[in-house]
Amino acid sequence: MRLLKYWTIASFALTTAVLASDPKPLVTPSDLAANLKQSDLVVLDIRGDAYNNGHIPGSISAPYSLFRGPKNNPGQLSDVNLLEKHLENLGLQIDDRIVIASAGKSDTDFGAAARVYWTLKSTGFDDLAILNGGTLLWKNEGYATDKISVKPEKTELDIEFSYQWTAETDQVVSVTKGEVDAILLDARPITFYEGEKSHGAASRPGTLPNAKNYDYTSFFDEGSAAMAGITDIATLAKDLGIDNGDEVVSFCNTGHWAATNWFALSEVAGLDNIKLYPGSMVEYSNLDLPMENTPGLLKNLVKSISGN
Repeated sequence: MRLLKYWTIASFALTTAVLASDPKPLVTPSDLAANLKQSDLVVLDIRGDAYNNGHIPGSISAPYSLFRGPKNNPGQLSDVNLLEKHLENLGLQIDDRIVIASAGKSDTDFGAAARVYWTLKSTGFDDLAILNGGTLLWKNEGYATDKISVKPEKTELDIEFSYQWTAETDQVVSVTKGEVDAILLDARPITFYEGEKSHGAASRPGTLPNAKNYDYTSFFDEGSAAMAGITDIATLAKDLGIDNGDEVVSFCNTGHWAATNWFALSEVAGLDNIKLYPGSMVEYSNLDLPMENTPGLLKNLVKSISGN
């Protein structure tokens, strides 16, 4: 069931801009096409092997897996030294203008781009955007692709991870205990929130104590992989119970869907103090911490399925 939405395609122009102007978090295929040959523009194609079958001309293959944790905890924060090596191998400079291109086949693909955006922002890159609708929309709007692999020249970086947009497990636990004031926002579909489903790597279904549910799909028109434009920030904030300056912790199963909510609230709506819990319910549940909406053990084993 989709929640009341405050986003429409008609207002999309409010949140997009030509790359040559002030950085905006979402760009359209036409915006990107108009700036594709700019020397400081880097397009990161995060699709993995699909890159070899055709990609945006000049784009660099940067598989989503480079920004993810191990199989038993996919949302785990990357080791900063390893991440630095990955970014150097991608040829990135800290002042590059970076556009992140996902597959764009479904709204869940957007979460991958948002998670990469969040990672890069947290490591000091500040001229970032997501190609709304991904590579599929690029193709569907008639723009060319090619199969020429780009081999970037390795760079040298000295990055540090900023925790300004991060909530770690110990901080989340403090919120659940009422020791710290924050809004816990579960980005998953309601079946996960209510404990009917769980991620395969989670020890049990359920959600964080006192969490609210706001399905990440609320930021998309049904059937669309492109995030829609914001129309009413005040109403959105009121619906979520957010007052100016309230801390919000976005979480899901592995910090993937939650990255969409973080991006929508922090980068598009411009709300302050929005954080992402990267490990999310997989990390939290496996620490045997108190949860809500958790059914009996037998039901857990029967109903556990894979999720994002």
